[in-house]
Parts: sequence; structure tokens; C-alpha cells
Amino acid sequence: MASPRALLSVWDKSGIEDLGTALVGMGWELLSTGGTARALSESGLEVKEVSEDTGHPEAFDGRVKTLHPAVHGGILARRYRKDDMDTLSDLGYGTIDLVCVNLYPFEAAAALDPPAPIDELIEMIDIGGPTMVRSAAKNHRDVLVLTHPDQYHRVLDALATADGSPSGVDSEAREELALAAFQRTTAYDAAISNELEGRFADLTVPSRILLASGLGIGLRYGENPHQPAAFYPESSVSGPSGLAAAVQHGGKELSYNNYLDLDGALRLARSLYVTCSDELHSCVLIKHTNPCGAAVDATQVDAWRNALESDTESAFGCVIAFTKPVEKGTAEAIGGHFFECIIAPGYEPGALDILSSKKNRRILTLDQFEPRVDEVRLRQIDGGWLSQMQGPPKIDWDKVSCVTERQVSIPEVALARFGSAVLAEVKSNAIILVAKTETGCATVGVGPGQTSRIEAVRIAAHRASERAQGSMMVSDAFFPFRDGIDAAHVAGVAVVVQPGGSVRDQESIDAANEHGMAMILTGTRLFLH
Repeated sequence: MASPRALLSVWDKSGIEDLGTALVGMGWELLSTGGTARALSESGLEVKEVSEDTGHPEAFDGRVKTLHPAVHGGILARRYRKDDMDTLSDLGYGTIDLVCVNLYPFEAAAALDPPAPIDELIEMIDIGGPTMVRSAAKNHRDVLVLTHPDQYHRVLDALATADGSPSGVDSEAREELALAAFQRTTAYDAAISNELEGRFADLTVPSRILLASGLGIGLRYGENPHQPAAFYPESSVSGPSGLAAAVQHGGKELSYNNYLDLDGALRLARSLYVTCSDELHSCVLIKHTNPCGAAVDATQVDAWRNALESDTESAFGCVIAFTKPVEKGTAEAIGGHFFECIIAPGYEPGALDILSSKKNRRILTLDQFEPRVDEVRLRQIDGGWLSQMQGPPKIDWDKVSCVTERQVSIPEVALARFGSAVLAEVKSNAIILVAKTETGCATVGVGPGQTSRIEAVRIAAHRASERAQGSMMVSDAFFPFRDGIDAAHVAGVAVVVQPGGSVRDQESIDAANEHGMAMILTGTRLFLH
């Protein structure tokens, strides 16, 4: 009986010599190509070049070497079909019982900064590798397929138990390997398609949604205990990013709702980093994906206190984000306040110990706290997906118009910038009240997610109470009637910021003039559904 044969052809050669040595030790023959064959030979192993097996030399700088019936016939022939095996014998080809291939690093080449030239990128598109992987995965009943060094030890252990016989590896293991192989080629093709669309097509949103994720992390449950849930990190050769890159320091595992609130906290914190001076400290408090408080300040302690003061009631059980490492004094100021999670670029000595003094607090460090930029955001709906570009508000503050008799000052324009950045992360219909603090800006009332704009005004005013006096009201869309302006005046609002665009804009402007208020029209709607 012929010895089983393994075809080893890898870009990432981690562990390949150990794999080859173990297979030879169990009586296997090795086929290989190019650099992999050299590495195996240099380790003292006997290796047969694929070109020797096919009788055809490599061609076109290695573009063609495994695309041959001797290779794919040996992989795809069904051992349980007599006609397949007779045909393979008539052709003079042998079986290939294990395929170990990892692919040209297209994703790494695509992630280079500055970007790789297109000719170099094209050369990183693997053809023979995915073809062998798919062939082996298709015929996994008879062929073992390895696509990552992490799989080597498990397969070797199974083969050792079966005295080296490939038939001794059970069907469950074969199916898992085949599934991993198909998922790898799917992710690879998605990466190629997405990158080339960005290079070849001038599109603001993708023409197709092609996604590939890392392995899902099971969560205890979803929004409610009866809903199964998981978190799927983005698949990236440059390593995890965003929340997938965060390091958790103690506490319970993150829940589905924690992830949603942390995402909202990160988006707003990064927007404030862009909109306001990066020399200032920003603090964001999120509850049920909506900001209940946000502040920027010269000191971190004041940023925390002012954000909390916006709505101390709603901030119970919130998620907190800071744009700078948490200081010991800030941790002391947070004290025993009940929060679910806190995320920041780091923690000064002593701060982490203070914050961790109460159990079950989820404390996370995210080094990559870079400013937020426009990104494609996806949302699944019944029957498909929606896609849009999303990022910090794009308002040209040099061109906004103050349309009232009372004009606004430069500090008030800076406050409007802060308010608009916060407002963009509040669910619509949304109204927020903001005010200057001694050394920064803060929300003083948030009215999120209402079906009526006037009701959003009332909620924001109620939350602000006496702090509404002299505040600025920022609206995510125009006022359809003057009642919102009238209600704001009763609450004590001094300045209104809104996009305008209603057929009744003049009524709102007239109301502001009657009340001695200033009004800025930005021309930019900030809906968030």
C-alpha cells in the first residue's frame, strides 16, 4: 500500500518544519513548492518538488505551479468511487491525502501605509493556494486541509493516535477543518474585492457588502436573557481594532448591551477629540446608547463632574469614556458611583486600583483612541442591509448664519461646535441643552429619541432645571412650529442652534427675536435613528 502524501505550500512557515518532520516520522511522503520545499529540505527532510510530480516546470515567476491535474486529481479523486480511482491510476497520478496551504498575504499588503502600488498588490492575489484549499475542503471526506499553524498540533495528535493513517482522523475533525478552509477563502476573496473596489471604483459606499469576521465570542445573552448573542471581531491581519482591541481589567464579561453602549461612548468621545481641542479632557456618559452627559474641560475631574451633573439620575449604571488616561484624582472623584463600564486610553498609577475596588465593574483600556473619521456603517433590516458614511458632524462654522437681531459671540460658536458633536450621537428626535463651564463646555440637559420635537425640548429642559438659564439649545433638525422656541424661552435658553429648512423657519426666527434669543442656522441635519 502506497504511503500517504502531504502537499505543503505555505507563505507563513511557522511550524512547517515540525509538521513535516512529524509527518515523515509517521511514514508520509512530502510534496512541496518553492520556498516551502527549500525550508523543509534545509531541515533535513526528503521532499519531492511538485514540478517533479507533475512533469511540468513552474512558469511565469511561479504564477503557475500547482494548477495541474496531477495535483488536483490527487486531491479531488473520491476514494470510495472505483471509477475515480481507476481514472487516477490510468493517468498515472497518486493521491494527496493532506493539503497544508496558507495564502499570499494580500490583506497585509492592502493594509500598508502608504498603500502598496497596484502592481505589487495584484501579485499578492493567490490563485493556486485558494484553489488547492477549496479542492481539499470539498473532498474533506478523504483529504485533510490545514490553513493555519494553529491547526497543526491537533491534526498530528489525531494522526499519531491512528498510527499515521489519514483514515483514522474522524469526520467531525475533517468537517471543522473544511469549514475553516472555506471561511478562510471567503474572507480572502472579500478582502480582495473590497480593496480593489476602493482602488478601481470611485464610490462613497460599497457596491456590495462583503464581510468576514473573526471567530465569534459567545455572550451570556443578548438584549434580554431569552436572546442568544455573540460578538464578532473584525478580521484583520494588522490585529484587532476598536472594542476588539480593548483590554479588560477584571469584572464580569461584557454583555451585548455593554458592547452597544461602549460603541456609542467611543464614537462620541472620538468625535469630541476631533471637534474640540485635543488638549482638553473629554468625558462621555452613555445610557441605553444615548449620551446622558458629556463635557470637555481643562481638567479631567471637572470634565467628569460636569458630565455627571448633566443627569445624575440617568447616569446611574452608565458607561463612561475618557479621551485621556484616567487620573488618580478622577478615580477618587468617581468614587462609589455605580457604572457598568469605563473605557479610556489608560490609567495612571493608583487609578485602576481605586476603580477596581468595587467588584463587577468592567474597566477597559483601549490604546487605539485615535480621532474618529468618516466610516461606512452598516445596519441590517428585514431583507437586506443599509449602508451610510458616518462620522463627526461636517459643519462649516465659518459659513453658518446667525439670523436673529441678537448675534452670537465667538465663545458661543465654540459651544455650538461642542453641542453639535454631542447631538450627532443622540437618537432622534433630539434636543440637547449645553452651557459654558469655568474652563470648558458641558451638556446640562438631553432630550433623546422622541416622536415629537417639542416633547424633546420639554425633556431636555426638565433635565436641566435651573441650569437651563442662559444655556444653548441644539436641535438635530428644524423646528416645524415656533412652539419649540417658545418652550425653550420659558426654560431660560439664550441661544438656539438648528439646521433650518422648514417652511416655517421665519416663524421660529420671529419667536427668537421676540424673546431676545439668538439663533444659528447650520444647514446640516443630524438625525440618528
